[in-house]
Amino acid sequence: MVARVSVFGQGHGTAKGGSPMARVAAYKVCWPPVAGDECFDADILAAFDLAIHDGVDVLSLSLGGSASTFFKDSVAIGSFHAAKHGIVVVCSAGNSGPADATAENLAPWHVTVAASTMDRQFPTYVFLGNNITFKGESLSATILAPKFYPIIKATDAKLASARAEDAVLCQNGTLDPNKVKGKIVVCLRGINARVDKGEQAFLAGAVGMVLANDKTTGNEIIADPHVLPASHINFTDGSAVFTYINSTKFPVAYITHPKTQLDTKPAPFMAAFSSKGPNTIVPEILKPDITAPGVSVIAAYTEAQGPTNQVFDKRRIPFNSVSGTSMSCPHVSGIVGLLRALYPTWSPAAIKSAIMTTATTLDNEVEPLLNATDGKATPFSYGAGHVQPNRAMDPGLVYDTTIDDYLNFLCALGYNATQISVFTEGPYQCRKKFSLLNLNYPSITVPKLSGSVTVTRRLKSVGSPGTYIAHVQNPHGITISVKPSILKFKNVGEEKSFKVTFKAMQGKATNNYVFGKLIWSDGKHYVTSPIVVKALLTRN
Repeated sequence: MVARVSVFGQGHGTAKGGSPMARVAAYKVCWPPVAGDECFDADILAAFDLAIHDGVDVLSLSLGGSASTFFKDSVAIGSFHAAKHGIVVVCSAGNSGPADATAENLAPWHVTVAASTMDRQFPTYVFLGNNITFKGESLSATILAPKFYPIIKATDAKLASARAEDAVLCQNGTLDPNKVKGKIVVCLRGINARVDKGEQAFLAGAVGMVLANDKTTGNEIIADPHVLPASHINFTDGSAVFTYINSTKFPVAYITHPKTQLDTKPAPFMAAFSSKGPNTIVPEILKPDITAPGVSVIAAYTEAQGPTNQVFDKRRIPFNSVSGTSMSCPHVSGIVGLLRALYPTWSPAAIKSAIMTTATTLDNEVEPLLNATDGKATPFSYGAGHVQPNRAMDPGLVYDTTIDDYLNFLCALGYNATQISVFTEGPYQCRKKFSLLNLNYPSITVPKLSGSVTVTRRLKSVGSPGTYIAHVQNPHGITISVKPSILKFKNVGEEKSFKVTFKAMQGKATNNYVFGKLIWSDGKHYVTSPIVVKALLTRN
């Protein structure tokens, strides 16, 4: 444990790992870019080989590429072999949100993690000359002298040679130092890195920067270690700042130094950057699987680079605040490490199920999880929900999945013997009839419901004896029946099957994805699975 950690004096506390007593083996797979690529398949597979040989318990992969068929996907291939050796593989979902169908690392045998906020902020306030104040966030180290400074839009501060659409984003080489010097510049979020915008403003002579969200990033504000006093504000507040500048002859502003604020509400909510489902390779498997803290996460940092990663940034700090699914993935890896220590005989699928079926879809105001634009988030954003580590210690029941289940799943995808041999290291006799819908997964997704369909699942007892009753929250326009609706478990390891039948209701179902839940409960445990359905409606 590392005492007295902070980032430029903010977020004071003691830093510790997710699995505090675990040993860490690191395998370097990403290198300086060659033709734009940094993480090559050969290196990724070599690292999986080494890690399996070394006998690791958990593999945390904060990397990803565009989604591809599993037999061409090095993470899917490597993680399959790792799962065969009992290793749990945890991956990032990607940072290409908030658009749909952007999630990466889509194979069912690893855990795919989205990113959400935590109940800590680093507020810094923007005071305007009209007595209006806006709350933003930042981890700037420098302090502005307490007085008003002229504030200018980046488009009004552009070089004559620069395009307005580049200047509004404070892109490299767009700002005119003669117009910027001594002023606070307002930059719009998007395209180039947030910290790069601050650097461009600083190099042009600005004393501060207001970074305003665009519509898609909404309320997601991130505390970055900017090279100048800065405040990152949401879309609504940003619009008000632009309005003030446009309607005032001599607009002025001041940016306060950041502070640390705890117990903020609502939290968590989904990060706008977090990649989303549906799964573009196998729509029958919901991805991401889970969400975890991934915004303004403080952790140990290399001193080979400055905190903004910009060449220009000569500062060096031992701990930094970073955002991304690269930050949320290791949170889940740490939890997996603890579960692996508690339950050394559990399969990777059982550990994954424990994490998913105990997650929450409510925030700290006991309201449904929101996305960054204040709308209600769906399982395409958060999978089963926000991780709850202590609940995962006692899931009651798990959806266990065998390697043969996964191989039958590959057969059902239509893979030929050569393609399957990438996963098996030998011939595999495919089961004649296996539906993708019936993979024993902790979530249930029916992407093409025509009339009615029945899916099968198996539950295994990992807790005390109990009688579990099925409760269903029906998706809009869909009726769901569970048979049997009562399961009695006497012994640990006992496994029971059940069937779930989906029917689209005439006149009520729509062509859109709709969401519900299946909950098995004995009064103490609530084994919860997200349900995702899209009805195929035919016009008469």
